[in-house]
Amino acid sequence: MPKSAAGPAPRPMRADARRGYDRIVAAAESLVAEHGAEASLDEIARHAGVGSATLHRRFPSRQLLLEAVFKGRVEALCAKAHGLLSAPDPGAALVTWFRAVGAHAVANEQFVAGAGDHCVAGGCSRLWVAVACDRARRMKAVRPDVTITQLLKLVSAIALATEEEPDGPAEADRLLDLAIDGARAR
Repeated sequence: MPKSAAGPAPRPMRADARRGYDRIVAAAESLVAEHGAEASLDEIARHAGVGSATLHRRFPSRQLLLEAVFKGRVEALCAKAHGLLSAPDPGAALVTWFRAVGAHAVANEQFVAGAGDHCVAGGCSRLWVAVACDRARRMKAVRPDVTITQLLKLVSAIALATEEEPDGPAEADRLLDLAIDGARAR
């Protein structure tokens, strides 16, 4: 019988290993939010209640740890997107989505540089925007010439433009209002 190209499926983690993994990721999320992506790995291990060797065994590099934290955040954002697909007002759903993406980008700017394949514009986010944007166009809530790529670029540009602002999230929200107003059908 031929072997799968991907190899055998990984074994599920033991319950205690899963708890340790979750504690490490939660501690990393908290400390990176407070100190940035260069937060001390030893401090993360202490906050998680595990030894430094356990952290390094589970996450051989800082990048892998940051990706684990960021992946969870992107998955939550994707779940929000899927919940909005059935919203009765596609224009309002698109606005809600872009506000969530903007807030996500501003709140997670320290993760974006080392986030690997879990970027906001990738995977389910891009698919959701394609469906939502098409639906909003058909319902005449968005101008017919507005593209998915343009909308994602606007949100990314707004996040970059406000990352050093003292009140970045509020400024991003104001700029999103301007961008959304420009994308609305007249």
